[in-house]
Amino acid sequence: MSIKNYRIFYNINCMGIEFKEILKEFLSENNLTQVEFAKRIGVKQGQVSEWLYGKSKPGYDTLRAMAQAFNITADYFLGLTDEY
Repeated sequence: MSIKNYRIFYNINCMGIEFKEILKEFLSENNLTQVEFAKRIGVKQGQVSEWLYGKSKPGYDTLRAMAQAFNITADYFLGLTDEY
């Protein structure tokens, strides 16, 4: 694990916020289905499902795509801020 990835992992875990919870809240607040979200960021619905179940987490390129697709900071999806 690189130093940068370790810092991101450490910060998320220290805040006690899991990515799956952040994503679940984002989808709910924006009335988005897994399919709609997946299409907007260029992944398959199954990948979004894995994130929601906590089986995996998005990588750098996907986080960047999420931030760009919804015009928000990646810090929101990383749990570093609760505002988007």
